[in-house]
Amino acid sequence: MSGAYLNLPPVNSRRAGSRFAILQAPYDATSTWKKGADRGPQAILDASAHLELYDIETDTEAYRAGIYTHEESLDLSSPQRMVDSVEQLAAPFYREGMIPVLLGGEHSVTLGAVRAAHAAHPDLAVLQLDAHTDLRAEYEGSPYNHACVMARVSEICPIVQVGIRSMDLSEKSSVRKGRIFYARDIVHDTAWIDRVVGLLPEEVYLTFDLDVLDPSIMPSTGTPEPGGLGWYDCMRLLRRLARSRRIIGFDIVELCPGAQHAPDFLAAKLVYKVMSYIHSSDEARRSGAAPMPGNP
Repeated sequence: MSGAYLNLPPVNSRRAGSRFAILQAPYDATSTWKKGADRGPQAILDASAHLELYDIETDTEAYRAGIYTHEESLDLSSPQRMVDSVEQLAAPFYREGMIPVLLGGEHSVTLGAVRAAHAAHPDLAVLQLDAHTDLRAEYEGSPYNHACVMARVSEICPIVQVGIRSMDLSEKSSVRKGRIFYARDIVHDTAWIDRVVGLLPEEVYLTFDLDVLDPSIMPSTGTPEPGGLGWYDCMRLLRRLARSRRIIGFDIVELCPGAQHAPDFLAAKLVYKVMSYIHSSDEARRSGAAPMPGNP
């Protein structure tokens, strides 16, 4: 199975010289409702073969910067070993100056990716787009459960949470006031993006749980929540983030493929949109031009 992201020819998908590295973590051992997120990475790769390579919004072809797809088996025998394995998977790509892009799998895979990112970029913060806070100290006997991932990440570096609309009472005391943006408040706020980005340092790791999106456009998640963000809400945030900060790595997690193909395509396009924003901003910084057309 597997296959290169976008089905790119070797000239655009070699490891040497590529800007981006696609990594896969097909793990779904601790999810607590609908299983199937372990099939998410393959579904994203399959759908990506049908994407257009030109991005209208940024007027770029990000694939020309090089997108390498890495295939390596992880140790998935326990949650902790999985986290360690993901960290070891991502670390070399930071040393090579690439931007690792991790395809999950359930959200617990993010911890290993953040560990690797933090080792290379110790001043970073993590921007989490998610329906859930994921701040439990432990869940079902494990501190590495998907419901605990941001509790573990917050032990490493600062976090900012966006799109939240579900949490357990036990998590409330762990919420950092002013660093959480509830979905219900974003709906009526025109300045939330400025405030989110203003909380972030120069270097940012992005973790995008697909259940941050409303189930009307993203039904294929294990734990869907009503009242989610729309596609353009997220794009405005990600565009501004790429313009004013450096996204040094990111992940897309919690795709649980089903009978519908649209969510798989959405996830595949989301990966390319983030790449396009990064590539456009890289080009603008090199040339000194405006980062990209369109509103902030």
